[in-house]
Amino acid sequence: MAKAKKQKQEVNLTTLMQKFSDEETCRVYLEHLRWPDGVKCLRCQSEKLSRVYERGLFACDACGYQFSVKVDTIFHDSHLPLTKWFLAVYLMCEAKKGVSALQLKRTLGVAYKTAWYLCHRVRAAVADADTSLLKEIVEVDETYIGGKAKNMHRSRREKVIQGRGAVGKAMVLGAIQRGGGVRLKVEKSNDRRTLHNFIKACLDDSTECVMTDTWPAYNGIEDENTRHETVNHHLGEYVRGEAHTNTVESVWSLFKRSIIGAYHQVSEKHLDRYLDEFEFRFNNRNNPYLFRDTLLRLIASPNLEYKELTKEEAA
Repeated sequence: MAKAKKQKQEVNLTTLMQKFSDEETCRVYLEHLRWPDGVKCLRCQSEKLSRVYERGLFACDACGYQFSVKVDTIFHDSHLPLTKWFLAVYLMCEAKKGVSALQLKRTLGVAYKTAWYLCHRVRAAVADADTSLLKEIVEVDETYIGGKAKNMHRSRREKVIQGRGAVGKAMVLGAIQRGGGVRLKVEKSNDRRTLHNFIKACLDDSTECVMTDTWPAYNGIEDENTRHETVNHHLGEYVRGEAHTNTVESVWSLFKRSIIGAYHQVSEKHLDRYLDEFEFRFNNRNNPYLFRDTLLRLIASPNLEYKELTKEEAA
């Protein structure tokens, strides 16, 4: 399959700084993205509005409601200037391996807590951006995220089980259409039911072929429309004709390099959010309007409160 030709970017770092150098310009751009057909009252949908310029607000002449472009979006209640939001969004969506909160802290000149919260707000906004089903030839595999057992605290150190992954590590399932999109999900087990449910949720009924390794839990995934081919890694077989899982393996390699090179470590609690960010960026790798489309996701997403982000998970 021929690779899509990458088009010229809508913005680069230089044009970003030139086009969005002040708060007013950023706000007007967001207003254009949110209301391309004209601003309407968020409460009564009236088009009869007055602008309160000194506060960056709209006042509805019909019901009296005052609102800004930030209301009911991921920007809601944020005191961070939009100029810094725009720069953070650009850096996160254009960096192939991502950017850490610590790097954003230094670049934006903000507190680490602010940078960390900002990153997770963006990740929440881009989650499930593409829900289309994969088709044609799809590769499926799983990987394990976590430190080496020898580096773990003794209370967490456990033996590798079944020769596949390790207790104490997080398992991630991945499915990728060759030349197309990827779907990633954190799961607890690599048993038959889990793998088959994941594959069926990701694949279109017309999928031509599913490529996997020889892990027994994948057996039986084929049907009248979809064949199943495998490669036996234990015997040193990695390619047999069209049968291989090299594409999905390259996804694992890129994501793990992101952890090592940018984030350094990722908690299991927030791993799914990092995967959401990675999946969005990977699936938009040839999108010349990635910056704009990321902002569209931000203004279409509700606010993620800090207390919700940091609350303890239910046992």
